[in-house]
Amino acid sequence: MEVHLPEDHAARSLAADARSGLTATPKSLPPKWFYDAEGSELFERITRLDEYYPTRAEREVLDERAGEIARLTAAHTLVELGSGSSEKTRLLLDALRHNEMLRQIVALDVSETALRDATAALHTEYGSAQVHGVVGDFTEHLGLLPGEPPRLVAFLGGTVGNLLPDERAKFLRAVRDVLEPGEWLLLGTDLVKDPDVLVRAYDDAAGVTAEFNRNVLRVLNRELGADFDLDAFTHVALWDPVNEWIEMRLRATRAMRVRVPALDLEVDFDRGEELRTEISAKFRRETVADELAAAGFTMERWWTDSANRFGVSLSRAD
Repeated sequence: MEVHLPEDHAARSLAADARSGLTATPKSLPPKWFYDAEGSELFERITRLDEYYPTRAEREVLDERAGEIARLTAAHTLVELGSGSSEKTRLLLDALRHNEMLRQIVALDVSETALRDATAALHTEYGSAQVHGVVGDFTEHLGLLPGEPPRLVAFLGGTVGNLLPDERAKFLRAVRDVLEPGEWLLLGTDLVKDPDVLVRAYDDAAGVTAEFNRNVLRVLNRELGADFDLDAFTHVALWDPVNEWIEMRLRATRAMRVRVPALDLEVDFDRGEELRTEISAKFRRETVADELAAAGFTMERWWTDSANRFGVSLSRAD
């Protein structure tokens, strides 16, 4: 286990993001702060909802193509950006092990506790491979990733869509800079489709996503001593046809002043004012290929699920 984040990293990052986001116009917060223990549990519930297709669609692709991915890449190391415990990643690990290629598993995550649990489970299940945990931020610490070439970096779940275009370009370039020519990136990208389908995926009838969205306020209340009234904010999911992304927002139902003692900050909300909590970009095959090419990759394979809802690309570093 390598730890590249100080113990107070999360607290300092949350404080910095809250200060900059709550004092900006319009107000915003990064989506990573949804994911405390309660938020992670809520997201797991979201992935099982009828309306939320991305998890099932990506799983369908990997279920069908994991063996092909293993043969094409002949990877000795699988690097997963995010938790190393995902069920979908195990499809890749099983395929690599079946072909007697798997030598190392590298998992990167910001949470040391979650990563220790994940790597312990991976060590139990894939004992013939060396399991290496890296506590770090994928926007900062990619250059520190170990692993025996050839490596396959997996960034799944459509998480790349949470990055703004300039952030996405910087991230893809950083991944390319880590890899040697001929190494691989496996990328999951949700696709542009009927806006009604997209909005329902982020605004389910049972209200689970609404609760997940408001959880970011619960995190601010607990960690920064804020006094957000969660019941005073309604969940909003909107399709932006120009940028081709979903925005999740929290809309104030009344004018209010929120105090954030840890930041010595007071924040005013007008009635109807919105706080953006997430963007989730949706892609087309040609835009994915163009963005990868700009970062120094050549897309070698493109797969979608049977309903063409979700794309998985396999690209080689030039």
